[in-house]
Amino acid sequence: MILFLPQFQRAAGLDAVTAQRWFQPFQAAINEFDISNTDRLAAFIAQTGHESQGFSRLTENLYYSDAERVARIFRSGFDINKNGVSDPAEIEFARAYTRNPEKLANRAYANRGGNGAEATGDGWKFRGRGLIQITLRDNYSKCGHALGLDLLKNPDLLLDFTNAARSAAWYFMANGCNQLADKGDFLTLTKRINSSAEGLADRQARLAKAKVALAA
Repeated sequence: MILFLPQFQRAAGLDAVTAQRWFQPFQAAINEFDISNTDRLAAFIAQTGHESQGFSRLTENLYYSDAERVARIFRSGFDINKNGVSDPAEIEFARAYTRNPEKLANRAYANRGGNGAEATGDGWKFRGRGLIQITLRDNYSKCGHALGLDLLKNPDLLLDFTNAARSAAWYFMANGCNQLADKGDFLTLTKRINSSAEGLADRQARLAKAKVALAA
């Protein structure tokens, strides 16, 4: 799909400098991974825009000051009794992980997706990176294989603009998001990227803006 710079800038809601910086890597990535029509592109712009805070952040922000929010968002690491509810004792336990991104990552992502236990540091090493926040060892391994990069040895390769865009487009395609965009199932698409659909309202607002700009 041919995308023009002013169109991309409006669709993603970017200033001129940021749009110029991202345009070529973004265009190459959508072409490589079959994000090839308006519905797919609008959804991709919405998801990457949300995950990267408007194309301004390529690493996951794990600084939280609210223990209740930590326990709720990272339930797999803090739902100690596995009842699906953030209990007072679990919120109090989560308090020790506030204001400490590395410690939180190591707890939240321990023993998931190929990561080792909390003490291994895998959670921090394989925290979210790139435009769509590739997370967990297994996803880094799959992404690296697809892109021809040794991401297990050097996960920070996803901080390069080209790799950040390619990794996002690969994840979008590999997880069936192109087909979900074709069907207009934005909620399921969002859950493929964030299982709890955090920030859905912002993603939907970005989708609406992108559709208007791409239709112009």
